[in-house]
Amino acid sequence: MPPTPVPGAAVTQFAVLDALLAGAYESGLRVGEACALGDFGLGCLEQLGGEVVILDASAIECTLDGPPAVMRMDETLPFAIVCRFPQVPAIEVGAADLAGFAASVDDALASRNLFHAVRFDGLLSQVRVRVTPRQRHPLPPLAEVTKHQVETVARGIRGTLVGFWTPAIYQGIAVAGLHLHFLSDDRSLGGHVLDLAVESGELRVAAFARFDLRLPTDERFLRTELTHDDDHRIVAVEQGGATR
Repeated sequence: MPPTPVPGAAVTQFAVLDALLAGAYESGLRVGEACALGDFGLGCLEQLGGEVVILDASAIECTLDGPPAVMRMDETLPFAIVCRFPQVPAIEVGAADLAGFAASVDDALASRNLFHAVRFDGLLSQVRVRVTPRQRHPLPPLAEVTKHQVETVARGIRGTLVGFWTPAIYQGIAVAGLHLHFLSDDRSLGGHVLDLAVESGELRVAAFARFDLRLPTDERFLRTELTHDDDHRIVAVEQGGATR
């Protein structure tokens, strides 16, 4: 049975994807505030210096400098999307590639017009994640940053997939469809998911009928003319890079 939206519960997002694409990501939401708004979510680091997983009210940074680590509450996130993950029934998931996993998520949606938080806990036969290097001023557009992203492939690894499913109408505000980050149980690996194959585990999907958007107020954001006219740019920043 599809999930029922929790009354009053919201997915809260800081900034918009098109601002990252335009290089307008100078300010951010403090980690402490993000964790106060939700115990589950994802984001990126200041100056796009890595990926972030918010799990059980802790923000974990995934960078090129070492294994995933807990962030300080005074650090900032130029992009973040969070929620309070409600108790929902678990769906047993067997062996599947990314397309098969995405199909399982689709089958669990309450409506393709609602936001959904997606959590998977279990064994992955393979996962490919990316991390971007920290940028210097003047900050480049996200498409330039991802040309230098570093990818890591792990096999036979247990962990948690943290993500959101966003309605197509919000493309450019967020990533339409399924957007996933990964964190291994042993905290040895994490990042933005590019590809995966699950072996077995539990999938939970929670529906939300409320979406709260908070926008930056720094000068760069306010002066940038944001437009959304090319979905190919979003596809490009979701893929590619150098594997290690």
